[in-house]
Amino acid sequence: MTYGFLLDIALILLSTKGLGLIVKKYQMPQVVGSLLAGLILGPAVFNVLHETEFLTLLAELGVIVIMFTAGMETDIRELKSSGKSGLIVAMVGVIVPLLMGAGLMYFFDEGVFAHSGSLLLRNFFVGVVLTATSVSITVETLKEIGKLNSKVGNTILAAAIIDDILGLVALTIITGLSGADVNISMVLIKIILFFIFAAVVSYALNRFFKWYANRVEDKDLHRFPIIAFVICLLMAYIAEHYFGVADIIGAFAAGLIIANTTKSKYIASKFSPLSYLLLTPIFFASIGIKVIIPEMTGMIIIFTILLVLVAIVSKLIGCGIGAKLSGYNSKESVQVGIGMVCRGEVVLIVVNKGVTMGLIDTILFGPVIIMVVLTALITPVLLKLVFNGDKGDFEQSDLVNNYEKVNQLDNIEQKLLEQK
Repeated sequence: MTYGFLLDIALILLSTKGLGLIVKKYQMPQVVGSLLAGLILGPAVFNVLHETEFLTLLAELGVIVIMFTAGMETDIRELKSSGKSGLIVAMVGVIVPLLMGAGLMYFFDEGVFAHSGSLLLRNFFVGVVLTATSVSITVETLKEIGKLNSKVGNTILAAAIIDDILGLVALTIITGLSGADVNISMVLIKIILFFIFAAVVSYALNRFFKWYANRVEDKDLHRFPIIAFVICLLMAYIAEHYFGVADIIGAFAAGLIIANTTKSKYIASKFSPLSYLLLTPIFFASIGIKVIIPEMTGMIIIFTILLVLVAIVSKLIGCGIGAKLSGYNSKESVQVGIGMVCRGEVVLIVVNKGVTMGLIDTILFGPVIIMVVLTALITPVLLKLVFNGDKGDFEQSDLVNNYEKVNQLDNIEQKLLEQK
């Protein structure tokens, strides 16, 4: 057994915190520092850290916890009220990137990405790649600037969940048309069944927590976070394994379920140290560590630049128009659009699927990786700019605040026990 993973974790925690403090001095979100830390220490620059199975699994756990805590901190009533606007934002925010991505590929396909199969399907597959939003970085940034539980923040969350489902449906349709053995109606049925399942679980667990809370003394509250974490992991596993829905949606649903219980605030406070001290830095650093920039020709470089621009502009226009149609003012529409710009690991999974099926060339990996990294770096900075001037902008991280609160609660609890 090797113990190199201990050194990897130490380097990640040290570099993410150090760069996080540096970028904070320049009025940028600390998550940008974590992304840069992985990029600098990874194969793209100094080649000190490399992607390993352990770091990959730990990063996956990190994004699950991020989405779980986001669910716990979400006002369910506000999220429900944002459901209609979230649907409109997601629908327009999928259609515009789909068309713009297909249009971009049309101009480059013959000369650069020539491949066997249907030209139309190849073009629209790149459009599908651009539809997927990675909400985890946006969630962390909104937490940091105190806007996660705002009207705009809830609309972004609702739109991102629907966006993920619509992207999955679009991918299913494209793969189905290309001849893959995919039953589109079954995919839609499983998605609907998952949300019905989540509603049933929410009702059952809410009754269980009320019953259990009445039987447990205040000094035994530490059991509740353990139960909540088990629910989070089970919901993430069930969503991915049995319903074909992303595990992060299962984790977010679990967070919403816990948010509806009587001990939600206490549970959320206990998760802050786990996320802030370990899992969150590792997840964001892992994005940078994955970056391996391949050799690229002049035409590929031009395509990459245009792909990044289309990735940003298409979500800004599509989701911004959707927000405007939902009654938001111009500033709020831009905030929603920027919040949906970020792409992540879902894009890489989709591209890998396309290569496996022969829809696109492996040469597309380079531009897509660069697009993912740049949107991940740009989104937090742009969010900070568009929220600049709003009340509560860039106050101390919610995670740190919760961490300090839970320490105070533990100290009070200890003093009470000593007095007894």
